[in-house]
Amino acid sequence: MTKLNEILQQWKDDPAFMSNITRWEVVPTTEGCFCNFPDYLEPQLCEALQRRGIEKLYSHQAAAIDAVRQGNHTVVVTPTSSGKTLCYNLPVVSAIIKEPSSRALYLFPTKALSQDQVAELRELTAGLDTTLNCHTYDGDTESGLRQGIRRSGHIVVTNPDMLHSAILPHHTKWVHLFQNLKFIVIDEMHQYRGVFGSHVANVIRRLKRICAFYGSNPTFILCSATIANPGELAGLLIEEPLQVITENGAPQAEKHFILYNPPLINLELGLRRSALLEAQRIATELIRKGVQTILFTRSRLGVEVLLTYLRQSIKTRPGEESTIRGYRGGYLPRERRAIEEGLRKGTIKGVVSTNALELGIDIGALDACVMTGYPGSIASTWQQAGRSGRRRGVSLAMLVANSEPLNQYIVSNPDYFFGRTPERALADPNNLIILTNHVRCAAFELPFDQNECFGRTEIIAILQFLAEEDVLYLSDGRYHWMEDTYPAEKISLRSATRENIVIVDISEAHPRVIGEVDRFSAPMLVHEEAIYIHGGQQFQVEKLDFNEKKAYVRQVEVNYFTDANLSVDLKVLDIFEDESGGVTRACGDVRINALVSMFKKIRFNTHENIGSGPVDLPETEMHTTAFWISFTAAVLGGMTPVAVQSGLIGLANLVPQVASLFLMGDPRDLRAVSQVKAPFTEMPTLFLYDNFPGGVGYSQEIYRIYRDVFQAARRVITDCRCADGCPSCIGPIYQNGESGKLPAMQLLEVILR
Repeated sequence: MTKLNEILQQWKDDPAFMSNITRWEVVPTTEGCFCNFPDYLEPQLCEALQRRGIEKLYSHQAAAIDAVRQGNHTVVVTPTSSGKTLCYNLPVVSAIIKEPSSRALYLFPTKALSQDQVAELRELTAGLDTTLNCHTYDGDTESGLRQGIRRSGHIVVTNPDMLHSAILPHHTKWVHLFQNLKFIVIDEMHQYRGVFGSHVANVIRRLKRICAFYGSNPTFILCSATIANPGELAGLLIEEPLQVITENGAPQAEKHFILYNPPLINLELGLRRSALLEAQRIATELIRKGVQTILFTRSRLGVEVLLTYLRQSIKTRPGEESTIRGYRGGYLPRERRAIEEGLRKGTIKGVVSTNALELGIDIGALDACVMTGYPGSIASTWQQAGRSGRRRGVSLAMLVANSEPLNQYIVSNPDYFFGRTPERALADPNNLIILTNHVRCAAFELPFDQNECFGRTEIIAILQFLAEEDVLYLSDGRYHWMEDTYPAEKISLRSATRENIVIVDISEAHPRVIGEVDRFSAPMLVHEEAIYIHGGQQFQVEKLDFNEKKAYVRQVEVNYFTDANLSVDLKVLDIFEDESGGVTRACGDVRINALVSMFKKIRFNTHENIGSGPVDLPETEMHTTAFWISFTAAVLGGMTPVAVQSGLIGLANLVPQVASLFLMGDPRDLRAVSQVKAPFTEMPTLFLYDNFPGGVGYSQEIYRIYRDVFQAARRVITDCRCADGCPSCIGPIYQNGESGKLPAMQLLEVILR
């Protein structure tokens, strides 16, 4: 019996542990479906596979290679660790061996994944007679290497951001690539949804336009984790007919999937033991018994707090390096590579990560995955669960729920999770703001003919508008760029600022950069007196210099971490749709002004508030879209202003969480503001706004399906066993008053009447 099997049996024999399990699902072993190497695959490539111990292909790999050979644009959708990499590497490498002038462009959503895939390519091609040049081209690429990559790179591996801002605007330097481009590979396709996906679809339109200019017509190969609509999403991205391959031929070992709800510590208040502390306790048990474990948590702060707790519970000898590491955005590239290598070699026994390791970076075969809180979608949950277990041996995936309503809904309704297919991934390439921005970029790259379409979309109105704005000028039936600057530099594909704040450690005589944080998050994470945690080490922020884009920190040892408070002011700018009555609902444009006004000091382990302090930083402004619902006095049935306020606060805590189930987005993509007498409506009003500049369409969708959302919210409150409100439904009592649950239910009944 393996060590993991022993632990699983101990848990089954422990009534106290089992009382917290809402579902223990065993995913059975499945046998693989294999195919011989196809005759047309280059013999030296077959020999390279055999040297790596690969004697046959999985059926989906063989089907993908055959589809690509026939010239079909192809999308492969199979689970994590099913060998999707070979689905594109084999046809690409085989084609380059036959015709060395051929070129391929690989797109990955992150730099870390690009580095990992280049290492995989070089390992595959190391023993070939034909020399293949595979290179990453991103922000970390040394300037001295860039010219060589443009001239002689057979396979250029990059990310959409770099393609958008550095390659397409300077396509004249990449003539050899674009003239000979035979393949475009888009991996982790499921990441390209929402705002990011909408931008990337337009980047691909620009890419195809430049390929056509240079006379190439590349075949697209897309790969994705399991989603409900792979063909639809791939079609949105590349606007071409596709062959969809979804039948998985890879074997799968037995996996135990456990939904764990931490025990109640106060039934009346509905308070449960901290999910973070429960995850730490479970992971400590696994790691101590030699089970290599990955823990996922939702935030950078969560990574560092959980890492601190694990290192405290699993001591090392003096002078011995800890075998437990953290992994998140903000770590420097060299640091992340070392962690990935340690996981593959087994020298690192535990890693705490944000969703940065959710993607297909090679970290070896881990035994257990513990998710601290619901990742936000069924697709992401299975993606994270797939990081444990490969093709042999038992593996574990455990979801430790927190007290948020969405988490409680999932663990209380396990049939919803295990019985529902992963969500549909959606994008809107024709969002007017996004589309207009990319037409500007495309016009800088190549002039537009007067009646030319952008992809399949007519854009004559946009071209005329840009001409009126003196961005373009019309000459001989073609629109030409006329501004001095190039537009791609100012447009972020992630709908957030491109400017990062660099974190500088000034503890020693020679300052050193230890990480970075995006400008929008900086007021929350690196305000002065904040405790910034990096790799388990605490740093106090001494100065945040926005102008220089630097935060200066010094090492400290304190028994607390900090959490900042964000206050939001909302103003309505325009109405798209509305429906008036006793309950009025509407959606439209709004302006959000956010200000970090203070921070709290929270003690490690007990999580008690031990102090606070002011934050003196300017407010940030964002234009976005919102849905709102207002109540006339007549429909409130005599509810007091205090009760109305309490009910609105409760719904503001609950509804964004519940809405994410219907929107297929992250719960943090939607925020709420409640106003007892809103200046715009002059009535009690609940606002739900898209937490992205310009909005991503969530508000309009809530306007359409509002009854479904509020019915689900009512079900969450009805099912919750607390007396007056708790974090699992409407939020803590101290936020809502002693009777917060009742007025929230009253408002829901008014909405649904």
